[in-house]
Amino acid sequence: MNNNISKIKNDFQDRDSLAWKKLCEYIDKIAKNETDEFIPREGIGDELFSKIYTLPKSIAKLKKVKKVGLYGSNLKRIPPEIGEMESLEYFDPYTSYDLKWFPYEITKCKKLKDSRISTRALFGNFKNRKAFPLLDHNPVTYFENNIKCSVCEKEITQEETNQMWITLQVGTDTIPMLVNLCSQECELKLPEPAKGYVDKPHKGGSELKQPTRAEWEKANTVKIPKADLKKMTEESVTEKPKFLKLIRKIWER
Repeated sequence: MNNNISKIKNDFQDRDSLAWKKLCEYIDKIAKNETDEFIPREGIGDELFSKIYTLPKSIAKLKKVKKVGLYGSNLKRIPPEIGEMESLEYFDPYTSYDLKWFPYEITKCKKLKDSRISTRALFGNFKNRKAFPLLDHNPVTYFENNIKCSVCEKEITQEETNQMWITLQVGTDTIPMLVNLCSQECELKLPEPAKGYVDKPHKGGSELKQPTRAEWEKANTVKIPKADLKKMTEESVTEKPKFLKLIRKIWER
Protein backbone atom coordinates (compact mmCIF):
# COMPACT_ATOMS: atom_id res chain seq x y z
CA MET A 1 0.00 0.00 0.00
CA ASN A 2 1.25 3.48 -0.86
CA ASN A 3 1.37 5.61 2.31
CA ASN A 4 3.03 8.62 0.70
CA ILE A 5 0.33 11.28 0.99
CA SER A 6 0.18 14.07 -1.55
CA LYS A 7 -0.98 17.50 -0.45
CA ILE A 8 -4.18 18.81 -1.95
CA LYS A 9 -3.32 21.04 -4.89
CA ASN A 10 -5.54 23.98 -4.18
CA ASP A 11 -6.75 26.58 -6.63
CA PHE A 12 -3.96 28.81 -7.93
CA GLN A 13 -5.34 29.48 -11.40
CA ASP A 14 -4.47 32.93 -12.75
CA ARG A 15 -7.89 34.31 -13.63
CA ASP A 16 -6.41 37.41 -15.22
CA SER A 17 -4.36 35.45 -17.74
CA LEU A 18 -5.01 35.29 -21.48
CA ALA A 19 -5.45 31.52 -21.20
CA TRP A 20 -8.29 31.87 -18.68
CA LYS A 21 -10.03 34.64 -20.62
CA LYS A 22 -9.86 32.63 -23.86
CA LEU A 23 -11.21 29.55 -22.11
CA CYS A 24 -14.15 31.53 -20.73
CA GLU A 25 -14.84 32.92 -24.20
CA TYR A 26 -14.70 29.40 -25.64
CA ILE A 27 -17.22 28.17 -23.07
CA ASP A 28 -19.56 31.04 -23.89
CA LYS A 29 -19.29 30.17 -27.59
CA ILE A 30 -20.03 26.48 -26.97
CA ALA A 31 -23.05 27.40 -24.83
CA LYS A 32 -24.40 29.91 -27.35
CA ASN A 33 -24.05 27.54 -30.30
CA GLU A 34 -25.36 24.58 -28.27
CA THR A 35 -22.39 22.53 -29.47
CA ASP A 36 -22.31 18.95 -28.17
CA GLU A 37 -18.51 18.70 -27.66
CA PHE A 38 -16.29 20.60 -25.23
CA ILE A 39 -12.61 20.11 -26.14
CA PRO A 40 -10.69 23.16 -24.89
CA ARG A 41 -7.34 22.07 -26.36
CA GLU A 42 -8.90 22.45 -29.80
CA GLY A 43 -10.77 25.59 -28.79
CA ILE A 44 -7.90 27.67 -27.39
CA GLY A 45 -4.77 25.83 -28.58
CA ASP A 46 -2.12 23.71 -26.87
CA GLU A 47 -0.05 26.55 -25.42
CA LEU A 48 -2.92 28.30 -23.66
CA PHE A 49 -4.56 25.06 -22.56
CA SER A 50 -1.33 23.99 -20.85
CA LYS A 51 -1.78 26.96 -18.49
CA ILE A 52 -5.24 25.85 -17.34
CA TYR A 53 -5.32 24.14 -13.92
CA THR A 54 -9.05 24.17 -13.24
CA LEU A 55 -12.20 24.82 -15.27
CA PRO A 56 -14.49 27.84 -14.85
CA LYS A 57 -17.77 27.49 -12.98
CA SER A 58 -19.39 28.58 -16.24
CA ILE A 59 -19.18 24.99 -17.53
CA ALA A 60 -22.60 24.77 -15.86
CA LYS A 61 -23.93 26.56 -18.97
CA LEU A 62 -22.92 23.68 -21.25
CA LYS A 63 -26.33 22.02 -21.15
CA LYS A 64 -26.06 20.43 -24.61
CA VAL A 65 -22.51 19.10 -24.34
CA LYS A 66 -22.36 15.30 -24.61
CA LYS A 67 -18.58 14.89 -24.77
CA VAL A 68 -15.87 16.49 -22.63
CA GLY A 69 -12.34 15.97 -23.96
CA LEU A 70 -9.52 16.94 -21.58
CA TYR A 71 -6.82 14.56 -22.83
CA GLY A 72 -3.30 15.35 -21.58
CA SER A 73 -4.35 18.39 -19.55
CA ASN A 74 -2.52 19.99 -16.61
CA LEU A 75 -5.79 20.18 -14.69
CA LYS A 76 -5.56 19.67 -10.95
CA ARG A 77 -9.29 19.72 -10.30
CA ILE A 78 -12.73 19.74 -11.88
CA PRO A 79 -15.28 22.18 -10.36
CA PRO A 80 -18.53 20.91 -8.79
CA GLU A 81 -20.47 22.69 -11.54
CA ILE A 82 -19.79 19.74 -13.85
CA GLY A 83 -22.87 18.23 -12.22
CA GLU A 84 -25.01 20.75 -14.12
CA MET A 85 -23.90 19.42 -17.52
CA GLU A 86 -27.12 17.49 -17.88
CA SER A 87 -26.43 16.02 -21.35
CA LEU A 88 -22.91 14.72 -20.62
CA GLU A 89 -22.41 11.17 -21.90
CA TYR A 90 -18.64 10.80 -22.36
CA PHE A 91 -15.93 12.18 -20.06
CA ASP A 92 -12.29 11.90 -21.16
CA PRO A 93 -9.51 13.42 -19.04
CA TYR A 94 -7.09 10.58 -19.92
CA THR A 95 -3.38 11.23 -19.10
CA SER A 96 -4.35 14.22 -16.94
CA TYR A 97 -2.12 12.87 -14.20
CA ASP A 98 -2.66 15.75 -11.76
CA LEU A 99 -6.34 14.87 -11.49
CA LYS A 100 -6.29 12.65 -8.41
CA TRP A 101 -9.93 13.09 -7.37
CA PHE A 102 -13.23 14.44 -8.72
CA PRO A 103 -16.21 16.33 -7.30
CA TYR A 104 -19.12 14.25 -6.02
CA GLU A 105 -21.39 16.36 -8.21
CA ILE A 106 -20.29 14.40 -11.28
CA THR A 107 -22.70 11.69 -10.08
CA LYS A 108 -25.52 14.09 -11.00
CA CYS A 109 -24.69 13.70 -14.70
CA LYS A 110 -27.31 11.00 -15.13
CA LYS A 111 -26.57 10.39 -18.82
CA LEU A 112 -22.86 9.80 -18.26
CA LYS A 113 -22.18 6.22 -19.37
CA ASP A 114 -18.61 6.21 -20.68
CA SER A 115 -15.35 7.62 -19.33
CA ARG A 116 -11.59 7.37 -19.85
CA ILE A 117 -9.64 8.28 -16.72
CA SER A 118 -6.03 7.58 -15.74
CA THR A 119 -7.00 5.60 -12.65
CA ARG A 120 -3.43 4.81 -11.54
CA ALA A 121 -3.03 8.48 -10.57
CA LEU A 122 -6.12 8.51 -8.36
CA PHE A 123 -6.28 8.46 -4.59
CA GLY A 124 -7.24 4.97 -3.38
CA ASN A 125 -7.04 3.21 -6.75
CA PHE A 126 -6.94 -0.56 -6.36
CA LYS A 127 -3.58 -1.00 -8.14
CA ASN A 128 -1.43 1.05 -5.77
CA ARG A 129 -3.83 2.35 -3.07
CA LYS A 130 -2.45 5.88 -3.22
CA ALA A 131 -3.20 7.41 0.18
CA PHE A 132 -5.97 10.00 0.65
CA PRO A 133 -4.91 13.39 2.10
CA LEU A 134 -6.32 14.08 5.55
CA LEU A 135 -9.07 16.62 4.96
CA ASP A 136 -9.06 17.94 8.52
CA HIS A 137 -5.51 19.25 8.08
CA ASN A 138 -5.49 19.86 4.35
CA PRO A 139 -9.03 20.76 3.16
CA VAL A 140 -9.92 21.50 -0.41
CA THR A 141 -10.46 25.23 -0.80
CA TYR A 142 -12.29 27.13 -3.53
CA PHE A 143 -11.81 30.47 -5.22
CA GLU A 144 -15.07 31.78 -3.77
CA ASN A 145 -15.97 31.30 -0.12
CA ASN A 146 -19.59 30.27 -0.69
CA ILE A 147 -20.15 26.74 -1.99
CA LYS A 148 -23.07 24.30 -2.12
CA CYS A 149 -23.67 21.11 -0.22
CA SER A 150 -22.90 18.29 -2.65
CA VAL A 151 -26.06 16.43 -1.64
CA CYS A 152 -28.88 18.94 -0.98
CA GLU A 153 -27.28 21.96 -2.72
CA LYS A 154 -27.82 24.23 0.29
CA GLU A 155 -25.43 27.19 0.14
CA ILE A 156 -22.77 27.11 2.85
CA THR A 157 -19.39 28.71 3.50
CA GLN A 158 -16.14 26.80 3.22
CA GLU A 159 -15.76 27.05 6.99
CA GLU A 160 -19.13 25.33 7.48
CA THR A 161 -18.61 22.40 5.16
CA ASN A 162 -17.79 18.91 6.36
CA GLN A 163 -15.56 17.45 3.63
CA MET A 164 -15.30 13.70 3.09
CA TRP A 165 -13.94 11.24 0.53
CA ILE A 166 -16.04 8.52 -1.11
CA THR A 167 -15.21 6.16 -3.98
CA LEU A 168 -17.94 5.44 -6.53
CA GLN A 169 -18.31 4.27 -10.10
CA VAL A 170 -18.95 6.91 -12.75
CA GLY A 171 -19.14 6.07 -16.42
CA THR A 172 -16.81 3.11 -16.85
CA ASP A 173 -14.37 4.05 -14.06
CA THR A 174 -14.30 3.86 -10.28
CA ILE A 175 -13.05 7.16 -8.89
CA PRO A 176 -12.49 8.97 -5.58
CA MET A 177 -14.77 11.93 -5.01
CA LEU A 178 -14.80 14.86 -2.65
CA VAL A 179 -18.11 15.56 -0.92
CA ASN A 180 -18.98 18.89 0.68
CA LEU A 181 -21.60 18.23 3.33
CA CYS A 182 -23.81 20.63 5.26
CA SER A 183 -25.13 18.14 7.80
CA GLN A 184 -25.05 14.58 9.13
CA GLU A 185 -28.42 14.07 7.44
CA CYS A 186 -26.82 14.66 4.04
CA GLU A 187 -23.93 12.36 4.94
CA LEU A 188 -26.43 9.57 5.59
CA LYS A 189 -27.88 10.08 2.11
CA LEU A 190 -24.59 9.19 0.39
CA PRO A 191 -24.65 5.95 -1.62
CA GLU A 192 -22.75 2.81 -0.69
CA PRO A 193 -19.12 3.01 -1.90
CA ALA A 194 -17.86 0.78 -4.70
CA LYS A 195 -16.94 -2.80 -3.81
CA GLY A 196 -13.31 -3.36 -2.91
CA TYR A 197 -12.73 0.21 -1.73
CA VAL A 198 -13.05 1.91 1.67
CA ASP A 199 -16.58 0.92 2.63
CA LYS A 200 -17.76 4.27 4.01
CA PRO A 201 -17.22 8.01 3.56
CA HIS A 202 -14.00 9.03 5.33
CA LYS A 203 -11.54 11.83 6.05
CA GLY A 204 -8.42 10.16 4.64
CA GLY A 205 -5.02 10.27 6.34
CA SER A 206 -2.12 7.88 6.81
CA GLU A 207 -4.01 5.81 9.38
CA LEU A 208 -6.81 4.96 6.95
CA LYS A 209 -6.87 1.23 6.18
CA GLN A 210 -7.65 0.47 2.55
CA PRO A 211 -8.55 -2.97 1.17
CA THR A 212 -5.73 -5.02 -0.32
CA ARG A 213 -5.54 -5.98 -3.99
CA ALA A 214 -6.65 -9.51 -3.03
CA GLU A 215 -9.66 -8.10 -1.17
CA TRP A 216 -10.55 -5.97 -4.18
CA GLU A 217 -10.37 -9.01 -6.47
CA LYS A 218 -12.54 -11.07 -4.13
CA ALA A 219 -15.15 -8.30 -3.90
CA ASN A 220 -15.29 -7.89 -7.68
CA THR A 221 -15.23 -11.51 -8.81
CA VAL A 222 -18.29 -12.38 -10.86
CA LYS A 223 -19.39 -16.01 -10.58
CA ILE A 224 -21.04 -17.33 -13.74
CA PRO A 225 -23.31 -20.40 -13.43
CA LYS A 226 -22.36 -23.27 -15.78
CA ALA A 227 -25.71 -23.06 -17.58
CA ASP A 228 -25.19 -19.37 -18.33
CA LEU A 229 -21.59 -19.98 -19.42
CA LYS A 230 -22.72 -22.62 -21.89
CA LYS A 231 -25.41 -20.31 -23.25
CA MET A 232 -22.87 -17.50 -23.58
CA THR A 233 -20.53 -19.73 -25.57
CA GLU A 234 -23.28 -20.83 -27.95
CA GLU A 235 -24.62 -17.32 -28.54
CA SER A 236 -21.16 -15.84 -29.04
CA VAL A 237 -20.95 -17.87 -32.23
CA THR A 238 -24.48 -17.44 -33.53
CA GLU A 239 -25.98 -14.26 -32.13
CA LYS A 240 -23.54 -11.61 -30.91
CA PRO A 241 -26.17 -9.05 -29.78
CA LYS A 242 -27.87 -11.58 -27.51
CA PHE A 243 -24.49 -12.67 -26.20
CA LEU A 244 -23.65 -9.11 -25.16
CA LYS A 245 -27.06 -8.71 -23.58
CA LEU A 246 -26.48 -11.84 -21.48
CA ILE A 247 -23.07 -10.57 -20.39
CA ARG A 248 -24.73 -7.34 -19.22
CA LYS A 249 -27.41 -9.27 -17.37
CA ILE A 250 -24.86 -11.42 -15.51
CA TRP A 251 -22.72 -8.39 -14.68
CA GLU A 252 -25.70 -6.65 -13.05
CA ARG A 253 -26.23 -9.52 -10.60
